[in-house]
Amino acid sequence: MQDSRKTPKFIVGLTGGIGSGKSTVSKLFYDLGIQVVDADIIARELVIPGSPCFQAIVDHFGHTVLEKKVAINAESAGTLNRTHLRELIFSDDNEKSWLENLLHPAIREEIDRQITESDSAYIILSVPLLIESGQYDFVDRLLVVDIPEQIQVERIKARDASSEELIREIMASQISREPRRAAADDIIDNSTSLETLRQQVHDLHKQYQQILNG
Repeated sequence: MQDSRKTPKFIVGLTGGIGSGKSTVSKLFYDLGIQVVDADIIARELVIPGSPCFQAIVDHFGHTVLEKKVAINAESAGTLNRTHLRELIFSDDNEKSWLENLLHPAIREEIDRQITESDSAYIILSVPLLIESGQYDFVDRLLVVDIPEQIQVERIKARDASSEELIREIMASQISREPRRAAADDIIDNSTSLETLRQQVHDLHKQYQQILNG
């Protein structure tokens, strides 16, 4: 496995709590021509039906973690039911550890590969547990997407219909808002409009380019 800490590239670590808007921020950087290495996307690709990780999850948890065929969404049948899987692992620390031990090494290997092969001016490395994991201390700057916790909850409920209890459990498993902000080199406020968000990304893009140019 390649070690991205030995790769002489400028890497901005992007993180934030669940529902904070990391994907939107990543897309805005991507639109500026910057490569995004996204741990969530890698994780989803690792568990597509037929993959070794997918089969290991089904063997371990059983077929109850699979989406059922329904008329309105038949194409999702046989894929992982992520909401149910979340409920399983956040109600049992042993199951959570099992899943992390399965996926995290494979995710890290793919992250290192993408960073090593990148020719982007700089790289956005998006990892939900970037601070908590302690595995990505090679980043050059830490960028936090920040929103108030109540907005977090409301956005997640609107996005995937998770219960507030589950959302709060997930949030409790992540570093809390103030320590996350304190660890940041840069903070994006995602509590207002998309246009305001876009302007913040543009400003940071200019800042990172200036750092690269000395």
